[in-house]
Amino acid sequence: MPTNSPLGAQVDFSGALHPSRTPIGGNHVLLRPLDPDADTQALYALTHPPTGDPSIWTYLSEGPYESVGQMREALLRQAGSEDPLFFTVIRLADGGPCGVASFMRIVPEFGVIEIGNIWFGGPLQRTTAATEAIYLLARQAFDGLGYRRLEWKCNALNEASRRAAVRFGFTFEGVFRSHMVIKGRNRDTAWYSIIDSEWPRIRTGFERWLQAENFDRSGRQRQPLVAFMP
Repeated sequence: MPTNSPLGAQVDFSGALHPSRTPIGGNHVLLRPLDPDADTQALYALTHPPTGDPSIWTYLSEGPYESVGQMREALLRQAGSEDPLFFTVIRLADGGPCGVASFMRIVPEFGVIEIGNIWFGGPLQRTTAATEAIYLLARQAFDGLGYRRLEWKCNALNEASRRAAVRFGFTFEGVFRSHMVIKGRNRDTAWYSIIDSEWPRIRTGFERWLQAENFDRSGRQRQPLVAFMP
């Protein structure tokens, strides 16, 4: 190889750890391994009529389901998967299952991991607990497991997910055109990432936002998350 060829920076990296089915706890939320026996009924009710919001499934690869039993079969498959590795999101305020998230596309030898298959039911949406759930996953990826890169990908038409990625400190990297076929429809995929050199700043932003003094007595934020992530 010619000596004047450009090369990437030398990296002292021997690999990251594969995530395990260990619960990840915070002050507002607990992420624990998906348990179809304990979770199916509550998760179905959050996402199907008459009490739930089926629009949650619009940009997901699965769902909605024809019955509780059909959803349980899907959750059984997910619970047995190592990649994606699924967690149920438990809001500590009431102890009930409120959503699902996963680590996925896990490549420990390169230090790359994605958080995906994320959906939050109505009681969790736009809450402190929801933001803490993302913080806990990111902290586990970087600080607990030693990853260099955390990815967030979504349907390019999913404006809510794209806004969330930016709010959580991810950097937009581009759109992969005609990337997937989901439920018989084309999916262009928007890619976002956080890398390890950015994480200390983003971690500090999350932690400052989550401090009790940032919320009034009714639980409303005094300052938005973006205010803590210059």
